[in-house]
Amino acid sequence: MDSRRPLKYDKIMKLVTWNVNGIRAVAQKGFLDYLAAESPDVLCLQETKAHPSQLDPKLLNPEGYTTHWSSATKKGYSGVAIFYKKAPRQIVEGMGIDKFDAEGRTLIAEYEDFILFNGYYPNGQHDLKRVGFKLEYSDRALELAHQWKSKTNKPVILTGDFNTAHQEIDLARPKANEGNTGFLPEERAWITKLLDNGFVDIFRAFESGPHHYSWWSYRAGARPRNIGWRIDYFFVTPDLKDRVKKVYHQPHVMGSDHCPIVMELL
Repeated sequence: MDSRRPLKYDKIMKLVTWNVNGIRAVAQKGFLDYLAAESPDVLCLQETKAHPSQLDPKLLNPEGYTTHWSSATKKGYSGVAIFYKKAPRQIVEGMGIDKFDAEGRTLIAEYEDFILFNGYYPNGQHDLKRVGFKLEYSDRALELAHQWKSKTNKPVILTGDFNTAHQEIDLARPKANEGNTGFLPEERAWITKLLDNGFVDIFRAFESGPHHYSWWSYRAGARPRNIGWRIDYFFVTPDLKDRVKKVYHQPHVMGSDHCPIVMELL
């Protein structure tokens, strides 16, 4: 397949990624109203913290959407989901490695003209004990991305909560967080490796300035003061770059400690 051909949609295709920090909680804060008003073609959620059996039918089958969920074995923990209008050719759940898949962190959707990875990358934890696990997961994601690219010759999109701010510009207080997970040298180096492997941080192709964040602590009024981190991303292979028309954050959308990120494709 010639991956240079235009995406086969008769209008702009809108993709949204959002760590909702609990789908049942955000459902009480206007999630379905947001979905109806924003009307994305594909919505990738992270940290859903629920099994489908625990959810209201309105969340499982919103008007106009089909949903696919990957839940952690441990209830109330982790989890990802994809809401979509047009069905992909297939959705693959997990990475094929039990220790990652038991935490419900990955959904891979193959569309006609691209591959979409929805990932909830592990948090390294305050004691840093999960940093190694996080980097293993991240390396596996990159390995799978290469495999899908090689197998299909389609553009690849990696999206989700990566739990890492790449550069000092990507968080409000870089010096204060040099020893904290999410801004450790080895975590930042993995994002650099991702870019060195050909992926484009597509938000930065549109916006080079500071003060653009996607997560804020609930503590001490961080969000009103915009003391945040940019840890949610869309990374794309270069063969998709020219078809991306907009990428933007929606910090005004409440309901979670993260905000949605929108990418529009032609």
